[in-house]
Amino acid sequence: LAQPVTPELLVSPSSQDGDLGSECPEDRGNWTGRLDFLLSCIGYCVGLGNVWRFPYRAYTNGGGAFLVPYFIMLAICGIPIFFMELSLGQFSSLGPLAVWKISPLFKGVGMGTILIVSLVAIYYNMIIAYVLFYLFASLTSDLPWQHCGNWWNTDLCLDHHVIKAGNTTFPVNITNTVSPSEEYWSRYVLHIQGSSGIGDPGRIRWNLCLCLLLSWTIVYLCILKGVKSSGKVVYFTATFPYLILVMLLIRGVTLEGAWKGIRFYLTPQFDHLLSSKVWIEAALQIFYSLGVGFGGLLTFASYNTFHQNIYRDTFIVTLGNAITSILAGFAIFSVLGYMSQELGVPVNQVAKAGPGLAFVVYPQAMTMLPLSPFWSFLFFFMLLTLGLDSQFAFMETIVTAVTDEFPYYLRPKKASFSAVICIALFLMGLILTTEGGMYWLVLLDDYSAGFGLMVVVITTCLVVTRVYGMKRFCRDIHMMLGFKPGPYFRACWMVLSPATMMALLVYNIVKYQPSEYGSYRFPTWAEVLGILMGVLSCLMIPLGMVVAVLREEGTLWEVGVQQASRPAMDWGPSLEENRTGMYVTSLAGSQSPKPLMVHMRKYGGITSYENAAIEVDREIEEEE
Repeated sequence: LAQPVTPELLVSPSSQDGDLGSECPEDRGNWTGRLDFLLSCIGYCVGLGNVWRFPYRAYTNGGGAFLVPYFIMLAICGIPIFFMELSLGQFSSLGPLAVWKISPLFKGVGMGTILIVSLVAIYYNMIIAYVLFYLFASLTSDLPWQHCGNWWNTDLCLDHHVIKAGNTTFPVNITNTVSPSEEYWSRYVLHIQGSSGIGDPGRIRWNLCLCLLLSWTIVYLCILKGVKSSGKVVYFTATFPYLILVMLLIRGVTLEGAWKGIRFYLTPQFDHLLSSKVWIEAALQIFYSLGVGFGGLLTFASYNTFHQNIYRDTFIVTLGNAITSILAGFAIFSVLGYMSQELGVPVNQVAKAGPGLAFVVYPQAMTMLPLSPFWSFLFFFMLLTLGLDSQFAFMETIVTAVTDEFPYYLRPKKASFSAVICIALFLMGLILTTEGGMYWLVLLDDYSAGFGLMVVVITTCLVVTRVYGMKRFCRDIHMMLGFKPGPYFRACWMVLSPATMMALLVYNIVKYQPSEYGSYRFPTWAEVLGILMGVLSCLMIPLGMVVAVLREEGTLWEVGVQQASRPAMDWGPSLEENRTGMYVTSLAGSQSPKPLMVHMRKYGGITSYENAAIEVDREIEEEE
């Protein structure tokens, strides 16, 4: 029997002979293992904030009662935006810049994202450098911040052994004294006495500079081959912190006075729930802890296979992140309870947040334990692994975003391009290694990812639901996962999530407070510089609009704006075999009146996903 001949009309150019493929950009690559993506997301979301921000926020906002607004905000704001980012990345297989083919008019949102992530990556790696400094300092039989009497200590220094001895006969007045760990941090590690303020950075601290160089070297080596290398490193960096956290938790709860701290952490004060501040704090914790808006989730999802079940992964990561935060609170406050008993002071006098907890209070608590160098090393090793995988995500976001924009030139040279980015950010971060570097770090921390990040997330949410269209977005997810998002997700995307984030933005602006570090108040020029950092990322959006409209031909509104707000011709799944339904017609060279039939003829049978595509096509026909 003669073989049936396929009409030329039904043959796509890619199936014909010829060397067209030689002009195609190098393959982006994918995750190589089944758990690479999930562990990378867990490592990215579970970071330093879970250990040093959540426990403190919980106890200052109603203790156990804080968990009520926390989980409500997770449901309204966290989970839906998380799922939206993953869906955009996986559907398009594009980074945070190129993904705006969905609506080229808003490409400035992607530019704003990259600016924010770059600023955060600069100072986040400095925190990792501090952690490395303390990690090396823990490799000793006697921790250097254990006693007074070192060259960096002052007359105000008073260590806990003296306090404990004094408490047996009469209480010691500790109001005008400083702990050895606090002087070690400020006078030895930072050497902040060498700077009079942010305008006088002083000399570079070479030991900190070497630690920063080491942290950038570690990050570069781990992202050298993109997700193929970082996807393997996270098997260690995303799981090992849990082992250490459990060890610290077991050690903590077995200490005398531990329950005093845990009671302080979790005692519910339900009257706090009537305060708007508590709800705003819960939303902020969710917002920053999950890392939405930074482009990391979108970047990681872009390396997935087209039908990866990101719906399941969303719930695993978001709920796992929340549980980790609560666990970390037990590990921290059990030790703080023991410490308060040792010092004979209330828990609220020893509790701190941020770097003050990680580099002053907890190291001081470590000196009170037997085998203190061992526990100190474990704690800082946990902070190192928590910080590194978040930094991998920031770097992968920057590199992927730019290489997706210039795939022909940069994708084959990805390793070299990554090196250039790492060196550039290391040089920009050198000011953070000076004696006044901490002032710059506080400024970057307060302003780089403040209201600018919220504007980026709100705009993304509104563009996807209003400009691209909720129906079309749900169809894309249906085509990718085989089912449509339910009413819960649609309600959150349309109304609840944008409204909550708008409330956050307004609250941040109304309750604006100038930056400070201890008793130091930042000068006006530093405040203006910080505000400009936030405003610059927002200005990228109108700037991107102007560029997009100027690229279109015709009158400004009728053609320019309308045309630029529509998806680009090549928007859709990146692989030809996934471009079913309405997306087959946008393939180069496709002229078939029945594009889905072309696709089925070429790739064989109808899968459950192609069934979904047929349903989508039927829906579109009915609407028309």
